[in-house]
Amino acid sequence: MSKPEGLSAYIAVTAAYWAFMLTDGALRMLVLLHFHTLGFSPVQLAYLFVLYEVAGMVTNLSAGWIAARFGLTATLYAGLGLQVVALLALAQLDPTWAIASSVAFVMCVQGASGVAKDLAKMSSKSAVKLLAPTEGGGLFRWVAVLTGSKNAVKGVGFLLGAALLATLGFVAAVYAMAAVLAVILLAIVVFMPSGLPKGRKGAKFSEVFSKSANVNWLSAARVFLFGARDVWFVVGIPIYFYAVLSDGTTEGNRAAFFLIGTFMAVWIILYGIVQANTPRFLQAATRTEGALIADARKWALLLLAVPVALTVAAVLSPEPQAWLTVTLVVGLLVFGAVFAVNSALHSYLILAFTQNERVTMDVGFYYMANAGGRLLGTVLSGLSYQIGGLPLVLGTASVMVALSALAAGRLRADGVAQAV
Repeated sequence: MSKPEGLSAYIAVTAAYWAFMLTDGALRMLVLLHFHTLGFSPVQLAYLFVLYEVAGMVTNLSAGWIAARFGLTATLYAGLGLQVVALLALAQLDPTWAIASSVAFVMCVQGASGVAKDLAKMSSKSAVKLLAPTEGGGLFRWVAVLTGSKNAVKGVGFLLGAALLATLGFVAAVYAMAAVLAVILLAIVVFMPSGLPKGRKGAKFSEVFSKSANVNWLSAARVFLFGARDVWFVVGIPIYFYAVLSDGTTEGNRAAFFLIGTFMAVWIILYGIVQANTPRFLQAATRTEGALIADARKWALLLLAVPVALTVAAVLSPEPQAWLTVTLVVGLLVFGAVFAVNSALHSYLILAFTQNERVTMDVGFYYMANAGGRLLGTVLSGLSYQIGGLPLVLGTASVMVALSALAAGRLRADGVAQAV
């Protein structure tokens, strides 16, 4: 493939991924805040996202094989199309249904959205391995730009979701997102350049399970890294902030929606900006893979200090206080920046560890672990907040970061050159 064709395909894949993640971020905020106002408990709110993460695990495990068999464009289009269907289905929710029926329905729709998200993610990340230039740290740079920009766009989606809920209402907001994503999908199908692999008929499903120790340890580190984020991100912190910011009136609720959505958006955007600039920050173009592997453990240990400090602050202030809220905002933004470096390193290393002929399978396996971490964090987010409040949420995050650092410490530089 020529460089212009590779760059055009990369731009098209990135645009498709941006469109998807904008709606994904907006949908998460819409669902969380809308159902919280309907009286759902923290555990019930966590249930809404459980099938989303379970579906992600199953999808990533099988999507790597599907892409190897049928091609990357097929799985990318399928992900975008399924998200449109999921949004249209969610708009059919009847507010008169019992809570149990509503939870079951939204869980199923979120499950379909989880399948869609991970089809799009696996396709986009795998494409980078095949399209990126091999010289001058090109792989790290391209994957960091894709992942970082995606997270910035998702952050805008959080703010968009909160704004749409406060202005248009739940149903109109969901329909609007479905219409926009459908138009973008059509444009991507029409203008996607050639160059991505079409698939190979001999691909076997058993190949998705990696025999590489580095891939397996990196996947384990990913489980606990994203579990540590989602244990506070999904339910705990948004509901805590809602309790602090809302006065129970309609106007107060709307103001709380905007403030929470703004914080979540800023957090994700900061995360994305740092991710995109991590290769330059770590001077990746002039350093060896061995040095970057060592960084994975060092940065996980640096990340550990943040939730530990926030846990201590939460224990010292069992009741909401202004100083604790400010400490949480600042501390979680610091967490986001350090977390972004960890995440960017992981996203590069999985592509450095894999070989071209099995890239979709190793990436699928790795993102199955990523979804497993989000599932673990999602369940523990609602459970830990309901049992022990903010201190238990942050303490659980601390334990998970420590486990991620231990797994990252098992990564080795041996064999990386052969894998690239």
